[in-house]
Amino acid sequence: MSFYSDFAPYYELVFPFREQVYCFLREHVGRSGAAVLDAGCGPGHYCGMFLRDGFRVTGIDLDRMMIETASAVYQQGVFKYMDIAELSSLQSSFQLIYSIGNVLAYLPLEKLETFLSDVYATLDSGSCWILQVVNWDYLLTLQDYSFPVKTIAAGSMTFHRRYSQISPEGAVFEVQLTAAGKILFNEQSQLYPLASDVLLQLHQAAGFFLEGIYAGFDKSAYRKNIDSGLIMVFTRP
Repeated sequence: MSFYSDFAPYYELVFPFREQVYCFLREHVGRSGAAVLDAGCGPGHYCGMFLRDGFRVTGIDLDRMMIETASAVYQQGVFKYMDIAELSSLQSSFQLIYSIGNVLAYLPLEKLETFLSDVYATLDSGSCWILQVVNWDYLLTLQDYSFPVKTIAAGSMTFHRRYSQISPEGAVFEVQLTAAGKILFNEQSQLYPLASDVLLQLHQAAGFFLEGIYAGFDKSAYRKNIDSGLIMVFTRP
């Protein structure tokens, strides 16, 4: 995920903070002052909102520039440059852990299994773990998929995303940012698709209880055959 360092100056233009996302996350944590972990925090905007509301916040990301940005802007938080697969090294406990933006798709199966075990061990009893990925159930019926082109910066830039070579074994994620016909950023990375049933089985094996499954942060119903996201909310019993 380190290629996002080159993309960091444009991140906020492409992925701005969304109040609806924060409200969804906020309603799944208890009292103010609870400990929250953002696994794959990027520049830390959601961490910043939790800090504003009186929570104790840790953000981790495998991109040094993102962590440097988050640390500089949200100085009351704890931000660590690290792989989310090394979660156990934090040696802390949390009342909410979340990972949004398809971050988990970067973990191959063996790392994901370890990560989920660590999330379970790190999460307090009765607390929530929230994940968001793309709807791989739908995408695994395709070989290639291009997201709608996103126009940003008052129309002066376009952001392109595409999945290619999609299979149960993997997919190639292609990203390109252009301005005035010039490519500003162009990169590829490897993803590891997992159908919703597999994700559920992995979580049940780790000991989690499914609280809810949605297509979006508006709590719309999840349907496997529709182009959407996948949000799953689990608790540690």
